[in-house]
Amino acid sequence: MAKRIALLGSTGSIGTQTLDVIAHDPERYDVVGLSAGTNVALLLEQVKQFRPGVVSVATKELADELRPLLPAGTRVLYGDEGAAEVAAGTGADMVVTAVMGSRGLKPALAAIEAGITIGLANKETLISAGHLVTAAAKRRGVCLLPIDSEHSAIFQCLNGESRDDVARLTITASGGSFRDRTREQLAGVTVAEALRHPNWSMGAKITIDSATMVNKGLEVIEAHWLFDMPYEQIDVLLHPESIIHSMVEFVDNSVIAQLGNPDMRVPIQYALTYPQRFPTPTKRLDLAAAGRLHFAPMDMVRFPCLRLAFECGKGGGTLPTVYSAANEVAVARFLGGEIEFLAIEAIIETALERHERLADPDLEQIAYADNWARELAASLYTA
Repeated sequence: MAKRIALLGSTGSIGTQTLDVIAHDPERYDVVGLSAGTNVALLLEQVKQFRPGVVSVATKELADELRPLLPAGTRVLYGDEGAAEVAAGTGADMVVTAVMGSRGLKPALAAIEAGITIGLANKETLISAGHLVTAAAKRRGVCLLPIDSEHSAIFQCLNGESRDDVARLTITASGGSFRDRTREQLAGVTVAEALRHPNWSMGAKITIDSATMVNKGLEVIEAHWLFDMPYEQIDVLLHPESIIHSMVEFVDNSVIAQLGNPDMRVPIQYALTYPQRFPTPTKRLDLAAAGRLHFAPMDMVRFPCLRLAFECGKGGGTLPTVYSAANEVAVARFLGGEIEFLAIEAIIETALERHERLADPDLEQIAYADNWARELAASLYTA
């Protein structure tokens, strides 16, 4: 029987690659719902190919524009409620949350409450509300299957192992577009330069996050919640080739690593087919062709956003929410040409300095902190 998949964020980088995996083996999957933002043209192409029963877009206006173009019998919804309906009301066996930013939180919680397995590619779900999401997943018996390559690697390395035997998690980092530049050389870098990631094909926001190392900071916080690991036992290691995606060190000093070419379709498919494995539409890893693998310790002075992430994670409460939300606005402003690249980290740090942390926030308090951080981030460094 085909696995029924609901996909949130279908027109983004992870969403389109998820559908590429599904298209490679169409008999194995049934796409029952798609949720997107404003890219109606691409969503329409996806609907025609995968024939979901329900789709959702960002606004009522876009839904009205899309409705007459859809096949007969396809429902169109919009907004947060529409995304939550795609997640929890389509009879899916699995929901892949690939939507960007804090918008992924409520649909993910709705799916968890419905008892549906989550394929997690939306970091902010755990960044902002890790305590709520993991508690709900435990209460409902829902499995959170990581799709990020680093967390998928750790998940795979832990298969069959006792968590009591784990000494340390090591998340690898490519270093991003500017890994070979000093801080002085970052002054005046362009958007086009920042978007040239040396290894991965990703969306614009995550590519900028890779250059600032915010992405790695978010991954550290996410790993803390996914694997119930203290921050003191999570390391980040610079690995320019992106061949080793992460490693797990055990109490006997043995280390298990997961290797592969930098292609997101591998961890996406592993989440879709877990616990089974099937051929993927990707290239085999050739270590002889790779030749050498390089590693270096992370420099927290060179990458202050990573230091801030560890501090936010340890501080907990609403700090990770503010970190993520302020960054999201700052990155959008950089991509729009409003601010310099180095202003991204300055905006994040200022937001954290001005924020009054709440220790154990509920969803309403998380939303308030998120909105507060966005408004502040939008107001800083304006002409």
